[in-house]
Amino acid sequence: MDSILVTGNGPLNGQIPIAGAKNACLTLMPATLLSEEPLTLTNAPRLSDIKTMTALLQSLGAEVSSLQDGQVLAMSSHDLTSHTADYEIVRKMRASNLVLGPLLARFGEAVVSLPGGCAIGARPMDLHVEGLEALGAEIELEDGYLHAKAPGGLKGAVHEMRFASVGATENIVMAATLAKGTTVLKNAAREPEIVDLVECLRKMGAQISGEGTSTIEIQGVDRLHGATHQVVTDRIELGTYMLAPAICGGEVELLGGRMRLVESFAEKLDAAGISVTETTEGLKVARKNGRVRAVDVVTEPFPGFPTDLQAQMMALMCTAEGTSVLEERIFENRFMHAPELVRMGANIEVHGGTATVTGVEQLKGAPVMATDLRASVSLILAGLAAEGETTVSRVYHLDRGYEHVVRKLEGVGAKIERIKGQ
Repeated sequence: MDSILVTGNGPLNGQIPIAGAKNACLTLMPATLLSEEPLTLTNAPRLSDIKTMTALLQSLGAEVSSLQDGQVLAMSSHDLTSHTADYEIVRKMRASNLVLGPLLARFGEAVVSLPGGCAIGARPMDLHVEGLEALGAEIELEDGYLHAKAPGGLKGAVHEMRFASVGATENIVMAATLAKGTTVLKNAAREPEIVDLVECLRKMGAQISGEGTSTIEIQGVDRLHGATHQVVTDRIELGTYMLAPAICGGEVELLGGRMRLVESFAEKLDAAGISVTETTEGLKVARKNGRVRAVDVVTEPFPGFPTDLQAQMMALMCTAEGTSVLEERIFENRFMHAPELVRMGANIEVHGGTATVTGVEQLKGAPVMATDLRASVSLILAGLAAEGETTVSRVYHLDRGYEHVVRKLEGVGAKIERIKGQ
């Protein structure tokens, strides 16, 4: 099993290109199931999760071709052979559940295994089911599979979600594009990835308004056609690499970054003493004078502080001046990186959904283990600021969400290498 060796060696300087958004691409790919015509995605990230979604779509009979070194995905669902998303594929990645709405909308039936992914809480499917049932679907859970039917087709409805779930919003919106009549989805998630999905669906002929707000209205159409769409910049990769010069010093420009994607996150960095400025090509990040200041963080749905940047922010707070409190409100069990950071000399106390971090002068390199995707990169960031060598094991998590981590960090002066497992 591969590991990553990081040696702290001072400030970072240069440019890092930011890839297309993993979470956006994983949502856009199932949209191909809504039409017989081809859907082409550009600026696709080259990640293992994208390969998993490719395998899932192909298992349904869709054609998926990876072009231009993986940055273009050409897809067609003109001749599907199955409506069943099998456990052996779905268990690898939670986003696999996003085939449920499209299959149900176009074919009136779908059988989808309950999903897997990072072990950061239960993340149940009830919000997806409630929304699709509001559109007239009949859904039963049998032997770990959701069996969904809509014999007479889906019908528009007014539905208010109990929680602004990103995945449920995406599933319901996709399903509603082919439903009869108008669907009004209230308390919808507002993430940029949802805005990106709606922009793509609109290119395919969908009639949708209100994306980016808490109320989305979808006027169902008889059919959708093909389209070409560029995947939005990955705001989580962007935020992660914004923390590299914050934790190490120096100045790094993140190519393709936009402030609108990370506004609340940038505000916290500013409060901590980190300068973030927009350039013609992206965002430039540099530490201001002196040591980073401790700031409190509460994770919230967009436009609040992203849960997917909580682990990375904790790494920064480990060497900040003062004490910070990080409260996780989105997922339970998402502080598994804290004990690993403690192995590096961090002072962290976790009580339920709250972590209290008292900054130390210097972290020390140590062997640590990645427990999930975002935890893995938080340990790499900590290693960049630590004295000596840090070995991060179980980095297969990393490959799910970050392409070419070693190359990108090496490009700005980090001392980092991937060690192949035996």
